[in-house]
Amino acid sequence: MRLKGKTALVTGAGQGFGFGIAEIFAREGARVACLDVKADVAEAAAKRFGDAGALAVCADVSKRDEVERAAKTVIEAFGRVDIVVNNAGTTHRNKPLMEVEEAEFDRIFAVNVKSIFLTAQAFVPHMREKGGGVFINVGSTAALRPRPGLTVYNASKGAVHVMTKSMAVELAPDKIRVCALAPVAGETPLLAMFMGEDTPEKRAAFRATVPLGRFSTPHDIGAAALYLASDEAAFLTGVVLEVDGGRCI
Repeated sequence: MRLKGKTALVTGAGQGFGFGIAEIFAREGARVACLDVKADVAEAAAKRFGDAGALAVCADVSKRDEVERAAKTVIEAFGRVDIVVNNAGTTHRNKPLMEVEEAEFDRIFAVNVKSIFLTAQAFVPHMREKGGGVFINVGSTAALRPRPGLTVYNASKGAVHVMTKSMAVELAPDKIRVCALAPVAGETPLLAMFMGEDTPEKRAAFRATVPLGRFSTPHDIGAAALYLASDEAAFLTGVVLEVDGGRCI
């Protein structure tokens, strides 16, 4: 088991990529705190892992008090946190920039970017005390190959990538590694939002832009996160790993 003895917090763990990451981490021996903004969703995810040592945590990752409370809960329950996966994310429905509301902009940056700042401030002191740790931030191919209709989302994920690299440099002396994943669109609840309208024709058109010919899956993202979180990636930091079937080539 590649994460035996490790403890991980995964945000947005109730479904989609977050659930895939949490599931693989638990399978590989980690105790996993499944954080979601909806308590029932977090609890349902944690229960799926049976006796694997999972914990359900409810919090809005864009709010400092809730992130700090979640950190305290997980550290008290498990004694330590070795891995933090900032997976929670949101977007607006695909539409022209001029139609995006200011509230939508604020929410996207709060959930996709500010959350990373908040979890860093909540967990870095603990990781320093324990001698190191790993942050994995979920970015997107949208930051590498941006497309019209998602300008604000694209920009937020660009910020995730740059923040990852900057954190990696700053926290390296503390033996804290920071990496990111850049998934291509996958079979998650956000897929319809990315496309604007979820139709067989639009799905086929998008798949045609991926050399390997399919969308990503939660298992794809979970497997990539597992590698970055494991000791096998001990010399990797600041990496933005494209999990995209070749779309960004």
